[in-house]
Amino acid sequence: MPGAGGGGFRVLLRRPQSVTMQTSPMPSERSPMPFQLRHGDLTETPADALVNAANERLAPGGGVCGAIFEAAGPAELDAACRAVAPCPTGSAVATPAFRLPVGHVIHAVGPRWQDGRHGERELLASAYRSALAVASSLGDRSVAFPLISAGIYGMPRETALEVATEAITGYLADTDDSLEVSLVLLDEPAALRRTLPPGLTAYLAEQGVDVGSSPDLDRSMASGDTGAFFPQAAPAMPQAAPCATPRDAAVPPKRRHSVKDLLSRRLASLDKGFSDTLLDLIDERGLADSAVYHRANMSRQHFSKIRSNPDYRPGKPTVLALAVALELPLAQAETLLARAGYAFSPSSAADVIVRWFIEEGRYDIFEINEALYAYDQRLLGA
Repeated sequence: MPGAGGGGFRVLLRRPQSVTMQTSPMPSERSPMPFQLRHGDLTETPADALVNAANERLAPGGGVCGAIFEAAGPAELDAACRAVAPCPTGSAVATPAFRLPVGHVIHAVGPRWQDGRHGERELLASAYRSALAVASSLGDRSVAFPLISAGIYGMPRETALEVATEAITGYLADTDDSLEVSLVLLDEPAALRRTLPPGLTAYLAEQGVDVGSSPDLDRSMASGDTGAFFPQAAPAMPQAAPCATPRDAAVPPKRRHSVKDLLSRRLASLDKGFSDTLLDLIDERGLADSAVYHRANMSRQHFSKIRSNPDYRPGKPTVLALAVALELPLAQAETLLARAGYAFSPSSAADVIVRWFIEEGRYDIFEINEALYAYDQRLLGA
């Protein structure tokens, strides 16, 4: 028997007796950050719940909707949908997932695009937020969305992506929810390049960056040029006779103590480590932890590890994400990278992209991640 929930959504608490609820979902592969873009088949995306781009009648349709019905079992899913239909535009409702390897399907109803002046953006944002509220109420830890309303409903993809990003990240920030959300796009990542700032495209060309290289390797390594790291051995030199050891070659005891003292002084004067430097920067800006990790596209749990461990060693995307979250100018971003043992590389597409956004004073990490995704680079966050 379906139950009603507040906030513009309903959750199916009990399904019709003719079909069986899947009670133990397949464990999902944890995504590395609270919000990420992915490319692929939504029905094969690891998550606790999948979101269907539904119509108000929750009837089988084409595109992503048709693929979900087919993968779940058309008859079973249709029967479950009939039990909870209709679902108003801007709302969401959950049903069992049946044959899909997830706990349930959340049906979110987006608007049909008219001209952008009939509340389409607001209704679409409501559909995303309602679906996320349903996922939270069901105890989900991860959820995967399609780009709602961008198919046969006709919303321009650029607009649909902008609304989706704002709605999802806004919900996570407002609720401090620990959900991990994937937005699964059908188009190839390169299709997003036409929507990027023109200045970025020109900057990449000026820097001569090979944007087709591997996301995790710089250009020299991707092309097999490892000479800078492993130079070829020089021809063998004739072996000289061993030097005679003079009788006074041993270091006097006084000299040994001097070296020890010098080493102690140098160790005492070392710069602060990454964690201490980061916390100082946060305190200087008077920021709350929650503001920082949301701006950095970082989970609360991951940030807690950084705060509690002075010897924490972050990955480079994590450092860059925090530099963006703190809106550091380039010089300070370089210092924070150095504290973790990194530096901007002129041959890394990801580094050049992030550097351009920092130099331009554009610190929206989700805008940066769209650019990284478009060039098939690793996203920022943790």
